[in-house]
Amino acid sequence: MDNNDILIRLRYALDIKDTDMVEIFKLGGMELTREEVKKLLIKTKDINEVRTADKVEENTLCDHHTLETFLNGFIIFKRGKQEPKEGQTDAPSYLITNNKSVNNIVLKKLKIALALTSEEMLDILKEAGVVITKGELSAVFRKEGHKHYKVCGDRYVRNFLKGLAIKNRG
Repeated sequence: MDNNDILIRLRYALDIKDTDMVEIFKLGGMELTREEVKKLLIKTKDINEVRTADKVEENTLCDHHTLETFLNGFIIFKRGKQEPKEGQTDAPSYLITNNKSVNNIVLKKLKIALALTSEEMLDILKEAGVVITKGELSAVFRKEGHKHYKVCGDRYVRNFLKGLAIKNRG
């Protein structure tokens, strides 16, 4: 799954409006217009179809920084701005360092934003037909480099977003 696909699925699962998407990016520290957000929400596979249909509409590839900015803004959108502690910087640090860590960070930040417990996350995954243990889920949330860290595959994120859609949309 690429970053554009994650944004598209997350937007659908949580029924986020265009104006809210713009606001979430703004909260994360990135000023985007509604048109720029719409370009991020075009599936990468659809680019060839768009070009063959002689439409000029182009999509914008969502890089790791843009995706993490959205996720940071989503946490603020859902939970409110957290006052920095003494000696702490105001800007959040970016955790997505490579393609392997994207899915882990997405699940971590969604868990924070939606204030989910591990049991609730397991239930959401079960809604989508994926059964994993609490230990496996815990390994996905560990810091990269920890001896029990496990790289999260696309399957978990895809099914988690599918489970969120089932839960929120019925």
